[in-house]
Parts: sequence; C-alpha cells; structure tokens
Amino acid sequence: MTADAIPDFPFDRPTALEPPPKLAELRGQCPVAHVRLPSGDVATLVTRYDDARAVMADPRFSRNLAREGAARLSTTEDGGLFNRPKDGTADINEGPGHMRWRRLLSRWFTARKMEVWRPRVQSMADDLLDAMLAKGSPGNLSAALALPLPVRVICALVGAPSEDQDKFAHWSRTMLTLTRNTQEEVDQAYREFNAYVSDLVDRNRADPGDDLLSELTQISDAEDGRLSQEELITTVRGLLLAGHETTSNMIAIMVAMLLSDRERFEAVIDDPGLIPGTVEEVLRLDSTLSAIGGVPRFITEDVELGEVTVPAGTTLIPNIPSANRDPAKFPDPDRFDPRRQNSSQHLTFGAGPHYCLGQPLARLELQVVLSTLTQRLPGLRLRDSADDLRLRTGGMSGGLQDVWVMW
Repeated sequence: MTADAIPDFPFDRPTALEPPPKLAELRGQCPVAHVRLPSGDVATLVTRYDDARAVMADPRFSRNLAREGAARLSTTEDGGLFNRPKDGTADINEGPGHMRWRRLLSRWFTARKMEVWRPRVQSMADDLLDAMLAKGSPGNLSAALALPLPVRVICALVGAPSEDQDKFAHWSRTMLTLTRNTQEEVDQAYREFNAYVSDLVDRNRADPGDDLLSELTQISDAEDGRLSQEELITTVRGLLLAGHETTSNMIAIMVAMLLSDRERFEAVIDDPGLIPGTVEEVLRLDSTLSAIGGVPRFITEDVELGEVTVPAGTTLIPNIPSANRDPAKFPDPDRFDPRRQNSSQHLTFGAGPHYCLGQPLARLELQVVLSTLTQRLPGLRLRDSADDLRLRTGGMSGGLQDVWVMW
C-alpha cells in the first residue's frame, strides 16, 4: 500500500448519527487496514467483531503507547493521552498490578451494588428534569440533564463536590485532545487536575466518608500502601474523567438516536419492559462516542488477525462501532431491535482485562434517563432535524454538540 493510498482517520460520515461508510467497506474488503492518524503517524484499524475482540481480550497487547515505535494519536508533542508516560502508575494499567487494582475497585461496581444507587440516581434525574421543564420548551438536554447527571453521580461516588463539574469537563476535554489543544494547554490541564485530585485524596483521608475514595485511602493506608498516592490520584482522575465524559455523551446520543426515529421512543412508552434492550441497542449502534472508535494497543510480537500477519511494533485500533455492526455477529446489524437476543454482547464496554469496570453504573444511568423521559415527557421530540445534529470534533471523545428538545 502506497503512502497516498492510506486513508486519513477518523473517516468522514454523511450525518452525525450515521457511521462512516468507509468502515463497512473495510470490514467487508480489508478488515485489517492501515490508516493515517491526525498526528500523521500510521496505525492499523481492525474492523471485524472477532478480530477486535481478540485484540481487546489478549493481555499481550499493551494499552501503553508511551514507547518507541508506537503511533502518536494527537497533534500535540506528547502524542495524546495514551502516549504520555504513566508517571509511576504503569502497574495499575498492565499485568498483575492492573488485576490488583481491578479487585480493589470491582467490589464497588457490581450490578447489585449499583442497583442500590438506582433511587438516588432517579432522584437526581428528576431534580434536573424539573429544572429543565421550569425553564420551558425548548430545552438543551445536553446541558440540563446529560452532563450534570453523570457528574452528580460520580461525584457522590468518589466524594467530590458536584459544583466542580465545569472544571472536570474542561480538564477532561483538554486531556482527550486530538487536534484542538496545544501541548501547553494539555500540560496545564494535567497539573490542575492532579493538584485538585491530590487535595481531594488528602481531605478524604483526613475525614473519610461513605464513598469509594474514602475506602480506597483507608485500604491504602491500612495495607501498606497497596495504592500509592500517585496511584490514587490516577484512579480518581480516571473515574472522574470516564465517569462523566462518556456517560454524559451517551445520554445525549441515546435521546438523539431514539427521537430521530420516534417509533423507537414510542415503543418504550408502550412497553417499559423494552428499556434494557433499547439501551443495549443504543450502545451497540452508536458510532459517535469515540472519534477513533476504541482504545489503541501496541503489539511486541507478530500476530495473526484473520488471514493477515500483523508485525511486531504495530499500533492496533480495534474499531468498536464497526465490530458492533459486523453481520457475522449481529444478523441484520443496522436494524434497531430492542428485542435482539445477543445485543448485550456488543464491545462498547470493551472485553478482556480492561472490560469497563463502570459499565453497571453507565447502564443504570441510561436506563433511569430513558424511563424518566418516556414516563414524564411522552411527547418529547427533537427541536432540529436529525440531519442538523453536529458532532463534537477535535478530541478522542466524540459525542454530539448540544441536543435541543421540545415537549
């Protein structure tokens, strides 16, 4: 393949909610393909379900791109979030140290424990919706509900003040830059976020409450530093970032996807039992949440993917939106079907050692929002045409710009 033949990535798309046609083309004809990233570096895109799952589930494939030969994603000098050195916390990202870290956190993120949070999440959602309704129609659902709800939830979970949501949003979007921020802005965001979280850790250690961070600080102190101060900062920063950025984007995406074809929304009004299946189909069919489609991996040995030998030193990107529409896994994959039997086998939350710890909480929040909107606002509709929705661009985290609704 010549340099001129390597397509620029991310790919163009016809509308915000539709996946790039190039993904289906590659999945059918060249499922392991070279792409050129915004940095100018070349990575290898994996577009079929089985191959993408294999890449995510194989512990030999590292998520640490802070190494020689790894492709840089961002236009910043450091190459982006995955290319930055891990500052002494590499052990919680890979291998036995990562498994230890997951064991410490997983007790908080079981489906049973998250279900206890449902009334609290419901109360937060109702309060936010009351405030949106009080301002009158139309309303900016992104600003009124999609962003503040996950922020309130994750802040309650880790013991952070939810009024700092604007800070979290600024820091996380800067840290997740592809093309929109300078290196100086990224470094400043890391410094400010780390200082904020370090202070939060110290305050929770001195005055522990009934939250995840307080428990982690006590475990760390009681068991000979099983999590160092640096590891605690990295953990809390990651929870605050992932706990609001992805879920807030997905709430807005879910509403837009269902209201762009109101039969989907009305089906839930008629049968609330469809809520879990509807959420899973939204998660499966979304193509906007991540600009690059998945967390990249670096391989240190030759691997076979499909019928292709991928050489050591390659940066692989398992493209989740493409994998989730693979007809070999999901029959008639572009059809929205809340009764689909294997819908929950999508790869939106990953697979293998890095399967998303927070997925029970994310599913809970999406279900609560969908239940609340269908019950309280059965006439809800988009203010604008679905074709007028716009993607957020310039960052690794995608999502939609403001979603305005009427009722």
